Amino acid sequence: MSSPLLSVRDLAVSFPSEAGVVDAVRGVSFDLHPGRTLAIVGESGSGKSVTSLAVMGLHPRSARITGSIRLDDRELLGLTDAQMSQVRGNDMSMIFQDPLSALTPVYTVGDQIIEALQAHDRALSSRAAEARAVELLSIVGIPRPQERLRSFPHEFSGGMRQRVVIAIAMANNPRVIIADEPTTALDVTIQAQILDVLDRAQDETGAAVLLITHDMGVVAHSADDVLVMYAGRAVETAPVDELFSNTRMPYSIGLLAAIPRVDARADAPLVPIAGNPPLLIDLPHACPFAPRCPIAMDTCRDGEPDLRAVDGQTDHRAACIRLDRTAEGDVYPVPDIPRSAIERVPREEREVVLRVEGLGREFALTKGSLFKRRIGTVRAVDGVSFDIREGETLAIVGESGSGKSTTLLEIMDMNPQSGTVELAGVDVSTVSGGKAERILRRNAQIVFQDPMGALDPRMTVGDIIAEPLRSMGFKGDPSHRVRELMSLVGLSPAHVERFASAFSGGQRQRIGIARALATNPRLVVLDEPVSALDVSIQAGVINLLEELKARLGLSYLFVAHDLSVVRHIADRVGVMYLGKFVEFGDSDSIFENPSHPYTQALLSAIPIPDPRIERTRDRIVLTGDLPSPASRPEGCPFVSRCPLYQSLTSDADRRRCETEPPALVPRAHDHADACHFSSPTRQQEVA
Repeated sequence: MSSPLLSVRDLAVSFPSEAGVVDAVRGVSFDLHPGRTLAIVGESGSGKSVTSLAVMGLHPRSARITGSIRLDDRELLGLTDAQMSQVRGNDMSMIFQDPLSALTPVYTVGDQIIEALQAHDRALSSRAAEARAVELLSIVGIPRPQERLRSFPHEFSGGMRQRVVIAIAMANNPRVIIADEPTTALDVTIQAQILDVLDRAQDETGAAVLLITHDMGVVAHSADDVLVMYAGRAVETAPVDELFSNTRMPYSIGLLAAIPRVDARADAPLVPIAGNPPLLIDLPHACPFAPRCPIAMDTCRDGEPDLRAVDGQTDHRAACIRLDRTAEGDVYPVPDIPRSAIERVPREEREVVLRVEGLGREFALTKGSLFKRRIGTVRAVDGVSFDIREGETLAIVGESGSGKSTTLLEIMDMNPQSGTVELAGVDVSTVSGGKAERILRRNAQIVFQDPMGALDPRMTVGDIIAEPLRSMGFKGDPSHRVRELMSLVGLSPAHVERFASAFSGGQRQRIGIARALATNPRLVVLDEPVSALDVSIQAGVINLLEELKARLGLSYLFVAHDLSVVRHIADRVGVMYLGKFVEFGDSDSIFENPSHPYTQALLSAIPIPDPRIERTRDRIVLTGDLPSPASRPEGCPFVSRCPLYQSLTSDADRRRCETEPPALVPRAHDHADACHFSSPTRQQEVA
């Protein structure tokens, strides 16, 4: 192997704080070779991003940084900011997690690419810089690059903005590209596009890539080598195939065990990692993972283990004194989640908890400030129908802007603009105000996406959970019920007087679930309840939801964009696109035999955490973004992005897709789709 392009040795980064010195990175070492991708993975707070920012020299002056960072033979630590400015963007560049904040909103996209070019080549003429900017936008897949050069960042979608950031990063053909969670905030279809663009950028520049991510599927797709971080240190490092096939550090094993997989049935509960990462202040001289490790011994607390060779392999090392034990497997016990008795009752015989017929929601597009005039209509939800039975989970999936959350809000508002909503057999439009509405609302509660934003920081946990009880007219002291609910969701009742800020993200979401259960609802609406959580914490919350459904006989309406989570938790799935269901059916049918081209693309875009499978399977990468609901196509809503439509050779077939909206038609038992050419025989003819 060639000599390393970037070499980091004993890197340590600490920050002062009111509570003490935070040792965010503690002695990290790695080599990055030309043309290869090194992925650094771990939970939030593990030190991944702090490491990448130290390499780029972007930490504040208050940070204390020691060790060595060498680019070729040049030491970067100790360089002034002016000297590092010559390195940044030229020899090394960075792709940040949030593309909107990475771009300046008052300058055009073209101005920002040209600035990146001319900052490192003063002799480059404006005409040559503009030509190079157009070329870069074309490379990253921006349509009409000459025209879009003069657009502002707010005129692009999230995926398009990330493409622009990648274009800026590769502008000067850097030798090292650092990508910090480049796909985290994106839909899976856009994520697949961005991963392809990153591969293209690496091919164009020949750069080495340092990929920061928490998604093990992305690691399996993109990485050559992997470094797993925990509590500011490297705890396992190996080539990607070796790490996935012979994982040996208990923390790495836990990360993989906690991931729901889109390619596997949910035959067993997920395996969460107990507890939370430690605070990086005055850490004891012991293995930092020992409090969470299922195989920890007393000797694990005698000192912090160094990386040691696994089975004599110099390129695979793990920081654990129990490598012989981890080689045996079965490190984590599988949780025992009870099965509900209602699951043995045929679906047709169960009571309908929620029935929705022809649900619609429109928003007026207006122009003018004083005298507004209507210039269009956005049909956010367009004739959606479904039902949810007792003890059942229905998941609605789709990209951002497809109408998922609007559907939930229309149901929870209990005043649908069009269509009917029946909750526990009662048409909600016949109930308005007063005691009758309060009684009805007890049957449906919601858990929101952002656990911190959904909890009042001025209220104690006890008051937060008791609030719905008081609003529903609960008589007497609710403290007993509050403590009962905290125990039910796995929180200590002794913490009832604490504020939400004293809890971790996963614990806050459990508080939100406890609040939703306070009124003994029959239906719990879950709006992306685990998307803001680390994968190890996410697994515990998913298991909790499954256990509560079994113990309390709950029904769930679950909205998510992560189809791996949906595969694990859902009984039935509705795939939504531009406000309509394009495919609907039981979970196994949808995931094992998807019939609509959009569903097929969604499933193929989910990275599978196994490099052997991920790098050999066929992928359907959609082009373009979700169209605006204000200008939906006349015929099939998916026609502008549909691979099946693009393969049609008959003009009559193409006109049918362009002009005739397809109806949701049953194809098998409890499986329907809205596609003119979805039957396997017809798709083979088209192919």
